[in-house]
Amino acid sequence: MSMRTHKPLKKSIERFLYGALAASTLGISLAVAQAPLAPVVSDKPQVTPPKNDAALKALTPVPAKLLLNPPDNDWLMWRRTYDTWGYSPLKQINTDNVKNLTVAWSWAMTSGATETTPLVHDGVLFLYNWLDKVQALDATNGDLLWEYKRDIPAEIPRQNGNFAAKRNIAMVDDKLIVATSDVHIIALDMKTGKVVWDHQTEDYKKGWRYSGGPLVAKDVIVQGMTGCGNAMPGGCFITGHDINDGKELWRFHTIAQPGEPGGDSWNGLPLEKRFGASTWNSGSYDPDTDTVFLGVGQPYPHIAEIGGLLPKKEGANNDALYTGATLALDPHTGKLKWFYQHLPNDTWDLDYAYERVLIDLPVDGKTRKALVTVGKLGIIEVLDRTNGQWLWSKQTVYQNVIKAIDPKTGAKTINEEAVPHIGKTTTNCPADPGSRGWPATAYSPRTHMLYLPLNEYCSDTTPIPIEEGKTYTGGSRAIFARGQIPGSDGKIGRVDGVDLFAQKAAWSDRTRAAQTGAAIATGGGLVFAGALDRYFRAYDDKTGKVLWQMRTSNIVNSYPITYSVKGKQYVAVAVGNGSSHARSLATLTPEIAIPESGSALFVFALPDNK
Repeated sequence: MSMRTHKPLKKSIERFLYGALAASTLGISLAVAQAPLAPVVSDKPQVTPPKNDAALKALTPVPAKLLLNPPDNDWLMWRRTYDTWGYSPLKQINTDNVKNLTVAWSWAMTSGATETTPLVHDGVLFLYNWLDKVQALDATNGDLLWEYKRDIPAEIPRQNGNFAAKRNIAMVDDKLIVATSDVHIIALDMKTGKVVWDHQTEDYKKGWRYSGGPLVAKDVIVQGMTGCGNAMPGGCFITGHDINDGKELWRFHTIAQPGEPGGDSWNGLPLEKRFGASTWNSGSYDPDTDTVFLGVGQPYPHIAEIGGLLPKKEGANNDALYTGATLALDPHTGKLKWFYQHLPNDTWDLDYAYERVLIDLPVDGKTRKALVTVGKLGIIEVLDRTNGQWLWSKQTVYQNVIKAIDPKTGAKTINEEAVPHIGKTTTNCPADPGSRGWPATAYSPRTHMLYLPLNEYCSDTTPIPIEEGKTYTGGSRAIFARGQIPGSDGKIGRVDGVDLFAQKAAWSDRTRAAQTGAAIATGGGLVFAGALDRYFRAYDDKTGKVLWQMRTSNIVNSYPITYSVKGKQYVAVAVGNGSSHARSLATLTPEIAIPESGSALFVFALPDNK
C-alpha cells in the first residue's frame, strides 16, 4: 500500500525541529553549549519544614510486605501493584455516576515535562515535579504538608526538558525513593521530606540520566539507567540498591559485553562503538518467582547502517543484544534468568521499553503465567513469564515494518522495503515515537481486557550520515517527516479495549488528537485516559463509550491514579507540556493549540450529595 506524498523536505525539517526535544525520539542530535559546572549536590537541599498536621501524624510506614498486597485505598507504586495492571478495585465512582465527576482541588506544579505518577498513602499524596521537586500534599484538599527541592546544576534544565522529568517515585518503610536529575538515588523521610541517604550512581556530566523511576522488590531498589544515546560507549545498565542506605549491590549491563553470552551479537563492533539499550521505564515484579521484569530500548544511532549494525558481516550476528528485549532478573543479584528479544537490530527507533504486565491467561486450554507487553509497533506480545517462551501476538494499529510473526517462536520477518538506508528516504509505519509510547496500558480483571492508548501515523525517514572524519556524538542521525497512515480519515489517537482471554479487540475509540496519557481501570467499570487536546476522559470498560470528559489546562501527558480517603474516592492526573513524546505527536495536528507552559495536578471527586 503506497503512502500519499508528504510535504516538501523544508517543511519536514521545520516539523522535526519543532518536535525536537530529546534524542530518544528525535532524528538529529542537537549540540548544547555547556555552562560552567555547578556543584553536583547542594549540602543543604531546600526543605520546607512540615506542618504539624494531622495528616502527617497519621502517616504509617510501608513495609515491603505491604507492597505485595496494597490497600485498596492507596496507590503505593507506579502502576499500583507489582503486576503493573494500572487497576484499582475502588468503585464508588462508577458508570452510573461518573457523569457527576467534578474538580475537588488542584495544585500548580513546576512547569516542564510532566510525566509523573502521584503516590498516595494514608491520606497523603506525594508528588514529583519536573526538576526534582517533591511535595507531600493533603490528599483531600491539596494543602502543602512539606516540600523538598533539590539543588540542580544549572546546565541540566538547559540541556533538555526530559533530563529533569521522572515517571515515578517509590516508597518503602518510612522513605520515598527518588531517582534524581543529577543521577543520584535518594531516600526522603515521608513525614518531613528530609534526606535520609543519598547515593550517586554515575556522572550526569557524561550524559547519563534517569527517566523511569525505582522499583522496590523486597529489600532491593531496582533502577534502570537512560541517556545511553548520548554517545556513551558500552551502553546502559540496571542497578540494584540496598533499601537501607542506597548502596549499590549489583550492576547489569543492558548491552551484552564481549566474552559474555550475547556479547558477539553486535556485528563485530567493539564495546566502545556499541550505544543505546536504555531502560526508559520502571519494571514489574513477580514475588512468586522473585523475578523483576524490565524492557530495554533500542540501539543508537537508530539507523543501523550508520551505527555499524548493517550490512551484516560475513559470519557475524547483528541482533544487538539486549536491545528490544524483555529481561527477567534476580533482584538480589542482578543475575539474568532469561531474556526474549522482540525486535533484533532495531533500525527504526521502535523499541520495547515499556511496562511488562503480569497476568495468568488461558492459552490452548491451559492457564499460563503470562507476561504481556506492547512495543512501539503496537503489537500485543505474550510470553510465559516463568521461562520466556513465546505464546501469542496480536496486531492493533497499521504497521508496515513486520511482514509476519512465527506463531511458535515469535520470530519476526522484516519488510525490507521499510528498512532505512543512507541516501534514501523510506516510509515506515509507525513513525519513531511509536504507535504507543511510554504512557502505559491498563488491565482489568473484571473484563479481562487490556486498555491501550495508541496513535496511528507514519514517517518518511531520511538518514543523516556522520561526516567523514567526525565521530558519533549521539542522537538518531535521521530526519523523520511524520504524516498520516494510508487512507487515514485524519484521526490520530485511539484508546482500544482488547480481550486477552479471547485474543480479540472489543472496542476502539478514535480521536483527532493523539493519545498522550496513560490508562487506568477501576472496579467501578471505568477506564480513564487523556489526550493531546487536553481532554481527560472516562470510558465504559466494556463498550468504550465516553461517559465523562473534562478539558484540563494542559496536555494530559502522565499517569493518572485513583485513591480513597475516609470513604471518598478521588481520581488524580497531572497535566503539562514539554515531553518529547507529546511534542513529536503535536506536529501531526498543528491546528490543536497547546500551552507552552503551565503544569498542574487535577484531582476529581463526586459532589458530596451524589
